[in-house]
Formats: sequence, C-alpha cells, structure tokens
Amino acid sequence: MPGMNLFLIAAVAIVLYLLTSAALTLRLAGSTSGLHLKRGLVLLLGFGAVAVHAIVLYPELFTGQGLNLGFYNAASLVALISVALLLLTALRQPVENLGIPILPVAAATVALASWNPGQHSSITGGNWQLDLHILFSVLAYSLFALAAVQAILLAIQDWHLRNRQPGGYIRALPPLQVMERLLFQMLGTGFVLLSAALLAGILFLEDIFAQHLVHKTLLSITAWVIFGILLWGRRKFGWRGRKAIRWTLSGFAFLLLAYFGSKLVLELILQRGA
Repeated sequence: MPGMNLFLIAAVAIVLYLLTSAALTLRLAGSTSGLHLKRGLVLLLGFGAVAVHAIVLYPELFTGQGLNLGFYNAASLVALISVALLLLTALRQPVENLGIPILPVAAATVALASWNPGQHSSITGGNWQLDLHILFSVLAYSLFALAAVQAILLAIQDWHLRNRQPGGYIRALPPLQVMERLLFQMLGTGFVLLSAALLAGILFLEDIFAQHLVHKTLLSITAWVIFGILLWGRRKFGWRGRKAIRWTLSGFAFLLLAYFGSKLVLELILQRGA
C-alpha cells in the first residue's frame, strides 16, 4: 500500500477514534443534560475506527522479514486490541465510558506508528510457539490496560462518593458495586491470559531468562504475583475499594515496565533492538 494512501487512512482512523471519544463524552453528559445519542451508533463508530486502524497497522506489523514489534507498532497493537475488547465487552456490559480516555490514546498510537515507519524490531515468523506467547501477552496487556483505566475511574467515583459529591458525570456511571464487579472480571480474565503467556514462554522459549530478557520476565512475574494476590484477597477476604485500586495500578505499572519500559530504553534511547 503506497505510503501516502496509508497516511490518509491513518488520518481517518485518528478522526474516527476522536469522534467516538467525543460522542461518548456527549452521551455521558446527556445523562445529566438531556442530550441523548444512541449507544449502538456510537459503538458502531468505534468499530469503524478499529477496522480502519487494523488496515493501517497490518502492513506495518507483518513484514517480509517477520513480525515488526517495534515500540510504536507494539503500542499501536495493544491499543487496537484494547479498544476492540472494550467495544465487544460494551455490547453486553456498561463499560463504554472507558473509551473516553482510551480512544484518544489509541489515536495517538496510530499517529506515532504512521509517522515513524522506519522503526523496526522484527521477530522471525513461522514459529507457532512464539506466536502463541505473543498472542497471550498482547491480550493480557490489553485487558490489564482496560482494568487500569477502570480502576482510575473507580477511584474518581469512590472519591466523589466519599466526599458526598455524587452529581454530574459520576451520577451517570454504573453503581460502585457494578464498577468493581467489572474490574474484577477484567482482572480475572487478564490473569488467566498472563498465566498462559508466562507458561508458553517458559515452555517454548529457551532464552526467556537470558540476560536481555530477564528484566522483562521478572517484572512480568512480579505483576502476575500482584494480580494473583489481589484476586486471592478478593475471594478470601472480599478486598474491594481503595485496596483493589492500589493493587490493580501497582500490578499494571510492573507490567508496563516489563514490556514498554524496556523497549523505550533499548529502542528509542539506546537505539538497539529489544
């Protein structure tokens, strides 16, 4: 696909993401101001953005030399899957408002990946074990990213309720108990995927504890332990509220450092492959 056409398609994806975020914001405001936008149309606009994003990312991701998981492409892929999972979940659960902050981030990753097309960190294709490890890893990152945003939204909602300021946008959100239930559903599914990713890496990748990967592995295991303790605490002691928020954000911080932190330093600062 010619570069100019790809750039124009990327611009369409960016505009669609921003329009969907704006529509979700207006819809949330409409709960208190009387303005109403049809939920189905807003979600359809979001799915359109995801489709165009996928068209832009595909030729950059799958190259003749292998899978290009450079920093910007990896961020764009995680954003794409995060939004797709969010929209699919929103068909049955009231989670679409997470798209208000997530969709502009996805638009930014499209822009960065499109404006930095020469940045490569290719992995040779044809290895199904490696592909399986990457698939589970990206799905886990994406779900935990959604959970982190959900935790931040939950923290804001909790703060308003504790300070007896439940009006405005907070009143339009689902009840606190529903928000917490959705958070732990995301965490539970993400934990299973992260477990599968780590298991696949340990079983199939000979160099998972090699010097250049050991920091990623240890940080990912640390995140896995944090999320595991949180889920155990929820089941055993009914952990919720601020404790659940703190543990969720702590686990996600380790996961973020495990992958994007190391790629940022190695690829963008030291100009080496991660």
